[in-house]
Amino acid sequence: MNKKKNKALPRGLFVIYIFVMSYFLFWSDDRSVLSTRMYNLEPFKEIKRFITYREQIGIEAFIINVIGNVVAFMPFGFLIPMITKGKSGFFKTSALCLLFTLMIESIQYIMRLGRFDVDDIIMNTAGGIAGYIIYAIWNRIHSTSK
Repeated sequence: MNKKKNKALPRGLFVIYIFVMSYFLFWSDDRSVLSTRMYNLEPFKEIKRFITYREQIGIEAFIINVIGNVVAFMPFGFLIPMITKGKSGFFKTSALCLLFTLMIESIQYIMRLGRFDVDDIIMNTAGGIAGYIIYAIWNRIHSTSK
């Protein structure tokens, strides 16, 4: 019974996470269909722009667009190895995060709900990696305390 609870909680949290992310990425009030498809394929272009012009665009926009893109994907990197019971190591979790982010950016581009931005892929994947690192530390602490 306890093992079933241990499996159900991360899976339930992951489902909730996917629903929340889907809402914000595709259906939230600030999402509207763009008249044209837009994209950025130059790595670090938008990140540099947000850092360079952070005072003009405001700290809130900087935090949402740079830090928010990293933090938003940390749960993905944390929950994937929990769901797979540790079978998804660093590289597999990183690859899954990269693929998930690539899928999101592609859907946004196709549906014209945002621009396809390689910087978002970089920041989201970095967030997934950070989430995995937090999981690995948590798992090591948790496994040594038994």
